[in-house]
Amino acid sequence: MLKVLIVDDDSEFADISSQILEFIGHDTYIANSVADAKQWLSVETFDHIFLDFMLPDGSGLHVIEHANQLDKKPRITLITGHPLIKSIIADLSIPDIGYITKPVERADFEAVLSQNKSAKKTTVTKTKQQEFSQHFDCLIGESPAMQSLYKMIEQVAKTNANVMLMGESGVGKEVVAQAIHNASNLDKPLVATNCGALSKDLIGSELFGHEKGAFTGAVASKKGVFEQANDSTLFLDEVTEMPIDMQPNLLRVLENKTVVPLGSTKQVKVNCRVISATNRSIEDIASNNILREDIYFRLAVFPIEIPQLRQRKDDIPLLVNYFLMQMNQESQQNISINQQQLDKLQSYDWPGNVRELRHVIHRAFIMADTDSQEIVLPERLHSPFSTQKNTTLSHGLTAGQTIEDVEKELIKVTLEEVDGNKTLAAEMLGISTKTLYNRLNAYEN
Repeated sequence: MLKVLIVDDDSEFADISSQILEFIGHDTYIANSVADAKQWLSVETFDHIFLDFMLPDGSGLHVIEHANQLDKKPRITLITGHPLIKSIIADLSIPDIGYITKPVERADFEAVLSQNKSAKKTTVTKTKQQEFSQHFDCLIGESPAMQSLYKMIEQVAKTNANVMLMGESGVGKEVVAQAIHNASNLDKPLVATNCGALSKDLIGSELFGHEKGAFTGAVASKKGVFEQANDSTLFLDEVTEMPIDMQPNLLRVLENKTVVPLGSTKQVKVNCRVISATNRSIEDIASNNILREDIYFRLAVFPIEIPQLRQRKDDIPLLVNYFLMQMNQESQQNISINQQQLDKLQSYDWPGNVRELRHVIHRAFIMADTDSQEIVLPERLHSPFSTQKNTTLSHGLTAGQTIEDVEKELIKVTLEEVDGNKTLAAEMLGISTKTLYNRLNAYEN
């Protein structure tokens, strides 16, 4: 059991978070201001602090500064609804600070607090001695989020229901599709195609096949992926990128279990489970005419949301060492990673998910220290494909600035982002409009 302090002036969020943390077995306290937090820190010793950045009487950085002066320093996670905070943390290089965004779920708290347990370990992990449990022969991870995923895979594998995999780019949708196929105990291999990589002219041939001479360049007959996957599993990646005018043809196959190859009048019966995948949200699909409603309900008989890597950070050491094991085997080396470097990886949010993590490890493996035989991580972990579109803040801050300077810059950039709308800016920052005006007046004096 850990002793946790929640510092947030949103009483409803603090109360709900406290209930979640107590339910999973932790001793929880609440502070609604910088002053309250300092008071708690003067009488109690905490293992972890979940900290709002903007508070009525100051910045969360004041709490961090106070906590770092304690004999036993708690681990700290900034928790806010504002997307620009990540840039501040990265640019200031504040050590041992994590970051999660609202809304926060139980799995997020569990993933963050699991780092407190792993932080006590200081031994170097050697990849050659480590054994890995691969669920369904392809998935790595033991976090609560992954355990929930495994249960869904086991349940749907007993049926022939179509599955739609949803999740951000890089979470491993094709690997999960392979896991469902493996769990289904089918003799034939999984057949996969990427709908987003096919031109409008070729998608019909790829999906349904064609006869010789059906179009210019069709020098021979070809089976489509539906026919190739007969009595097996078909994986349609990026299915939401399929042209809308091609979707009725897909619906016909899903309903009738038959395909008509291009240039043919003969119907071919097909029997396969369709696993589709998309990185778009349900709201995006429904509101922007991306996928027909009737097709969605045919494809998403059993939808599965794949957890982002930031929701299962306790799996990062397993994934890292698994990647290192593969790379060591390929190059006949014995490169390892120490706990300090693992902690650094676990403090990053991974907008590119598992794909980005593997890329970082591969680069670090190439740059490994030849003397220590350990990987060397870059000074700063940063994805060029991060969804954070605002770079003004990143360029406006430098290490060594005062807490007030940092807060002032954040407010300035937020106001620029909303064209000076102070009500909206206050809402984004998680403070009242009155507090925002007070801060602005203080900066002008």
